[in-house]
Amino acid sequence: MRDAAQAAEAATTADIPFYVPAGSECTLFMEAHRHRLPLLLKGPTGCGKTRFVAHMAARLGLPLHTVSCHDDLTAADLTGRYLLKGGETVWVDGPLTRAVRDGGICYLDEVVEARKDVTVVLHPLTDDRRVMPLDRTGELIEAPANFMLVVSYNPGYQNVLKSLKPSTRQRFLALDFGYPKPELEAQVVASETGVDHDTAAMLVGLAHRIRGLKGVDLEEAVSTRLLVYCATLLKAGRPLDEAVRAAIIEPLSDEADVKDGLAEAIAAILG
Repeated sequence: MRDAAQAAEAATTADIPFYVPAGSECTLFMEAHRHRLPLLLKGPTGCGKTRFVAHMAARLGLPLHTVSCHDDLTAADLTGRYLLKGGETVWVDGPLTRAVRDGGICYLDEVVEARKDVTVVLHPLTDDRRVMPLDRTGELIEAPANFMLVVSYNPGYQNVLKSLKPSTRQRFLALDFGYPKPELEAQVVASETGVDHDTAAMLVGLAHRIRGLKGVDLEEAVSTRLLVYCATLLKAGRPLDEAVRAAIIEPLSDEADVKDGLAEAIAAILG
């Protein structure tokens, strides 16, 4: 089995999803993997958490099993279940079980959205045991050295019913993600879409002004992802006002008065 250093050396730049580090997060991810530690990513929607995991998986040369968690996701969806195939009942591994058996990174995106029984399944994998009990098959699977568990959530959406218990959070190393600094964010937007630097910097400047607005009732700020969408429309030749409306204003709110206020603020910012 190749170790992390050999796998990272084998990965070529062309195979690695684009990501601009904002600090030491890449090094910390490498250390978490090397020391077989689980990792928790915290940050707002669209700030680059999922891209970061894909980038690191490629750098390490590891398969990536991504699960987008939701209200109906149960432990059985992760571990597996018995299914009928060709008249026989056979066990089919879920994505978490496949990752534990074969190695690689299992990434649970927005883990707090899943049902509470999911965290119970994760606990044996997040301490020194690194095992996965499958009660329905009677197996106790030991995670290989190259297995890594990564989870993420958006603290801005936390409430009493949807949050990670302190006893669960303290099983993970944690990285706090925010939106990149303006120069880095402009680099991301330009690299992802092919727009010129001035256009990317203009959109990033607009986003930072909107993020600092007071009196506009927004649940979420303008994400880097939305800036990429807006730049994509501009690169395709769409007018600025149309691109901003479709990629920024409409995704941020359904309330007519909020959208009107946002449009007025953006018009004033753009001059």
